[in-house]
Amino acid sequence: MSIDNTKESILSVADKLFSRFGFHKTSMDEIAKIARKAKGSLYYHFASKEELFKEVVSIEMINLKNQLSFIVNNSDLTSSEKVKKYLVKRMEILNSAANYHETLKADFFEHFHFIDDLRTELDGWEKENLKKIIIQGAEKGEFTIIGDIDVLLEVFIMVIKAFFLQNKYVKYAPHFEGLIGILTKGLSR
Repeated sequence: MSIDNTKESILSVADKLFSRFGFHKTSMDEIAKIARKAKGSLYYHFASKEELFKEVVSIEMINLKNQLSFIVNNSDLTSSEKVKKYLVKRMEILNSAANYHETLKADFFEHFHFIDDLRTELDGWEKENLKKIIIQGAEKGEFTIIGDIDVLLEVFIMVIKAFFLQNKYVKYAPHFEGLIGILTKGLSR
């Protein structure tokens, strides 16, 4: 088995175990056992459990960005449609991104400082892409920007993260279209 295949195998097993048991209850020994790799193989690819977890979360974030970029760059959609599709897709993806979800919840109890750079980068990426959609909508006369768009986006990101912090995704998922409609209506001219 090649080095790349070994790394992918480790990441796949780690993703499943972290998703099922969480970061703290998953050990490198268990990952090695399930992946059928020597523990040394894990440490050859990842210096620590934190580094392995960070890579697993990074893969979830790359998946999120790839799918959302498709929506942001889709010229066939109006800005309102982009906002709606973006937010619904974001919620769907993050609801299934168990490891990233765990890092959001953990902020109340303990901090996963070793992935702060990933989360900060994702927040910045999301703000820039949502800003792009809103500015495009304003340029086409579809939206009106009232106040500081950066403050609006900061607050908005906090609100959508709160769905996961309070485990409200399932409860509110049937209402996303209406909630997002309120947002887009508020931006509309």
